[in-house]
Amino acid sequence: MKRYFSKSTLAAFFVAVCASACQSLDETVYSSVITTDFYKSSQDAEAALTAAYGSINDLFDQAPMVLASDFAADQLWVKPVVGRNVFALYSYDSDYSSSKSFGRTAESPLGLWQFCYKGIENANWVIERVPSISMEATRRDAIVAEAKFLRALYHFTLTKSFGDVVIRTSPSKSESDALVAKSPKADVYKQIFKDLDDAIAKLPSYSASTVKGRPSKEAATGLYAKAALYAEDWATAKAKAIEVINSGKYSLMADVLDLYNVDKEDLARQENMFAFEGDYSTKARATTMMGLCGPPNSAGRDYGNSTFGSLFAFQSFFDSFDPKDKRRQLLDTTYVSVAGKVIPQKDITPYTVKGVLIKKYMDKNSIGAKGRNNVPMLRLADMYLIAAEAEARQNGPTATAYQYINAIRKRAGLADLKAGLSKDDFISAVLQERSWEFFAEGDRWFDLTRTNTFLSVIPKAVNEVYPVRTPQAKHRYYPIPMDEIRANPKLEQNPDWK
Repeated sequence: MKRYFSKSTLAAFFVAVCASACQSLDETVYSSVITTDFYKSSQDAEAALTAAYGSINDLFDQAPMVLASDFAADQLWVKPVVGRNVFALYSYDSDYSSSKSFGRTAESPLGLWQFCYKGIENANWVIERVPSISMEATRRDAIVAEAKFLRALYHFTLTKSFGDVVIRTSPSKSESDALVAKSPKADVYKQIFKDLDDAIAKLPSYSASTVKGRPSKEAATGLYAKAALYAEDWATAKAKAIEVINSGKYSLMADVLDLYNVDKEDLARQENMFAFEGDYSTKARATTMMGLCGPPNSAGRDYGNSTFGSLFAFQSFFDSFDPKDKRRQLLDTTYVSVAGKVIPQKDITPYTVKGVLIKKYMDKNSIGAKGRNNVPMLRLADMYLIAAEAEARQNGPTATAYQYINAIRKRAGLADLKAGLSKDDFISAVLQERSWEFFAEGDRWFDLTRTNTFLSVIPKAVNEVYPVRTPQAKHRYYPIPMDEIRANPKLEQNPDWK
């Protein structure tokens, strides 16, 4: 565990050393940067677990958990400045030099890599050391289970972003421990499933007493379902998703708009199984999504007190919604200014007359540019659509598959999906439903890459700002950051990026 000393403490230390320079030194170690004297009490265990959760805050502060996906996908477009547009145009390099040049590494795939492995390292210390602490056994087991859930989440984020990645299951106690080669995706998923099996066995079920931002047994089962979907284990994905749905621990919000009402976030936990829990009382638990999505120059009355007009939806995405779809109300083509004037679409942004604002992260009482908004990572709606897709891939568009997709459509105010679709058309309908349901939540790019449809979909998502977008096959996975390869001689670049 790191120890930090103030300048005054260090000054006092050097004075003491100088005063006793001619005396023999007492070699007893009272403080060090190693963990030998830590992990002794229940308080140590909780503190170590908090450190493992720290990467969740990192992943949503500058929001690489969302932006590394949504900058590149077909729903949203980013203001073409400060190096962000390289992801929309697929012009980034393996050194992420543009992100570095503009100080944007924390919101880029480089940030994903660094924050996830930081979280894995901290989780590994918990998993190794906490079991030997003398404390209440049920809580001790739950702490280790939470750490395994986090390790699975971080590994899942890495493998869906970079493909083959380094598996880390023990803390780094020496430099050589940190030098590990990549493993195939299949092995990464095996480790994810192993960690989630262990977590499910020890985590308590969700209840009103579940601590905000902590996983339940059902959340771990839900993450298992999603990882299995990506691993194309349709039977497991369906079984785990249905297990969560049938548990009765969560339910769909009656009004989809309430999921994003910052004043109803406690109520929304009935559907939000695991989320970043924003809290603007501390900068470390606030997200920049509010500031990015609101109108430029803090001009909107309802979006937040400091917004930049950096992230918008494509007009084509807005037009893809049925006008009756309630989820379209989470986008807007006008806004009310702080002076109470309705601002028309042509004046939303200077970059195009077809600006479309994103309303999922509004917080009119924000402090600065970061709001208290929660950002979903795993919702019950995802379980319904995973069950629908996995069932269709395994057995075709059965009545069961229709049942699960229609539950989401009904909540959105839409009619049931047309009956009699072919298997391919039904799966396409599920993917489209996912696009409408989870936009601006960091999901879409990975749906396109896991299905290998991004090459045909992305070129159609254009506007005056990005009139041509031509990803290549190598963009299915982000390149391993060159900084990591330079530091680890055992780490090889992804083949398409060599």
